[in-house]
This record gives sequence, structure tokens and C-alpha cells, in this order.
Amino acid sequence: MVTTITIRELLFPVSFLLLLPCEAGANISYPLLFAATLGICYGRVANNLPPTSEVINILKTNGISNVRIFDPDPFTLQSFSGTGINLMTGVPNEALPSLASGTPASALQWLQTNIFAHIVPSQIRYIAVGNEVLLKDSFYSPYLVPAIVNLYQALKMLNLDGTIKLSSPQAASVLSVSYPPSLGAFDPSLRAVLRPLLSFLHETKSPFMVNVYPYFSYTSSRSNQVTLDYALFRRNDMVQDGQLMYGNLFEASLDAVVHAMEKEGFAEVEVVVSETGWPKGGGEAASVENALAYNENVVRRVVGNVGTPRRPGVGIEVYLFDLFDENGKGGDECEKHFGIFGLDGVKAYELRFNSEN
Repeated sequence: MVTTITIRELLFPVSFLLLLPCEAGANISYPLLFAATLGICYGRVANNLPPTSEVINILKTNGISNVRIFDPDPFTLQSFSGTGINLMTGVPNEALPSLASGTPASALQWLQTNIFAHIVPSQIRYIAVGNEVLLKDSFYSPYLVPAIVNLYQALKMLNLDGTIKLSSPQAASVLSVSYPPSLGAFDPSLRAVLRPLLSFLHETKSPFMVNVYPYFSYTSSRSNQVTLDYALFRRNDMVQDGQLMYGNLFEASLDAVVHAMEKEGFAEVEVVVSETGWPKGGGEAASVENALAYNENVVRRVVGNVGTPRRPGVGIEVYLFDLFDENGKGGDECEKHFGIFGLDGVKAYELRFNSEN
């Protein structure tokens, strides 16, 4: 059984002074707490991937120094150790109940056994606790925040709470309303978990992580509500939302999340895009040309610190999906074809990771 207790009681002594979250709708300045960082997701649901040593060479050759892995596989962590590449490493959804029902001491043991025994803590940028739990694995929802809090307390024991941030990537569909962005709001049925999560993120200066896929918004839209040009940053006529103008779905999706957080009273929580990408085959509008167009525009916005209309000039940390195609993934055929690199390390299309041009 998971005991209900406030985040503030778990994290801080009573005498600790906290900045209260801003009221929704207030005029807020957004400091650049998270420098614009571009990373890539290293999914491994495949039986034909190159050896990890070759993967690291591919990453270094292309100047990629931030990588998301979805589970703390010991061999993978060991392979990255000493490379200078920073990791976002995942905690599997199925690990949440034991982490939630245990103690900070048992969470510390989990961290030591599963992560820090294989890689130095200085290479861990984030620990992503679960993935899309609230919508795809809702059984684990009650365990999410208690697990995060125990892990946070464990990091405090190691004096790592200031350098390793905890969060939990969520699907963009945790919003019940996303258009126009200013009406962005979280699904009311998820607020019982989202509000404690946002409170934790606010109090620990950690980002809200969201997986954003305009491709799926386009392919699932009815009556051409989302056009291909809008999804691919090619729209010439802007969409107006109050005083703000939007020329693409990526920025509109992020600002919908920002507005949703503002409505909950957490206006200053930063956003990290923990996954985004476009497939190059296997579905409608899935092509090499479209994948390049989408990812190229995302890269430009990250490298250029463009931000979004709601948060202009505030760098966005983004992890592109995916390093390679994953032939073991289920679902629609396009799910297998997000890879930016071929198995031989050659790019499927000429995407540059460090250029605004």
C-alpha cells in the first residue's frame, strides 16, 4: 500500500523556505535554467544493433554528447563509462512498486546496484523514472511520485541531488486540451498524480519531461485539423493564439504544456523534450525527406536557443528519437523506422547536430 503524504513533508524540513509557485496568468520571466542541449535516444528493442563500442564511436564522430537510454542495462552503462557522454537513464515502469513501497535506504541500494556500480555519477544527467506511465502503464501511476521521492532522498544521501535531476517522461496526450496552446490543460483524471509530480519538480528545480510527436498528431487528425506543412515547420500562414503566433505544431505542443502547468500554479517549471522524431518509412507521410525536414528544424531551434512563442529565447533541451531503427518494436510499422543512423553508422539523411543553418 502506498501511503499518501505531501511532497514538502518528504523532501524538506519544516523550516526550509520555499518559493511558492506563481499563479496562473501572472507575468513571469523565464530564466534559462536549462541550457539548450541536443541529445539522442538510444533505443535497443532490436536484434541487429551494432556493438556498443561502435555506437559510442558514431556518437563521438557526430559530436553527440547527450544520450537517453531507456533502462539501466549494466553492459550499456559500463560501455559508456569514461566516454564523457552524459546519460539520461531510465527506471523501468515495473520497478516503481518496489521503489515506492521501500525506503530511501532501499532506493539507495537500487541506485548503487543498477546504476552507480556501472558508471560514474558525473555522467548521469537525469534519471527518468518510468516512461509514459500515466497513459500507457496506468497501473503504476500510484507508485510514480513515491518512487521518485525515495530516489531523491537516496541521491541526497550521496550528495548528488544537485547534479542528477529526477523526472518522469510523459506522453503529450496527458493534456485533455492542447489547441489553441493558451487553452492547454491537463486531463482532470490525471491531476491526482500530476500535481504532486509538478510540486516535486518545482521544489527540486527539475524539468517536466514530455514526449512530443507531431507525426502522430498529423496522422491521427481528422478533417485535416493538422496539416503536413504545419507538422513539418513549412506553414507560411501563422496560427494566431491571442498575441502569440505559431508556425509549427512542435512549438504549439510545448506551449500547450507550459500553459497547462501555469494553470496548475507551476509556471516556472522548465520543459525537456525527452523524445521527438519523425519516421522515414512504414506509414503515411513517413519518408526520408520528411524526417530530415522535421528533425532539421528541431535542431535549428535547439542550437539557436529559439525557445517558443510563450517562452522566447529560453533554450529547450531535446532528445531526438531514434539513433537506429528498432526491428523488435510492436505497434504500427512506422514505429520501427525512426532511426537517424543506419546500422553501419552512416546517416540515413544528412542531419547536422550542431548547426543553426
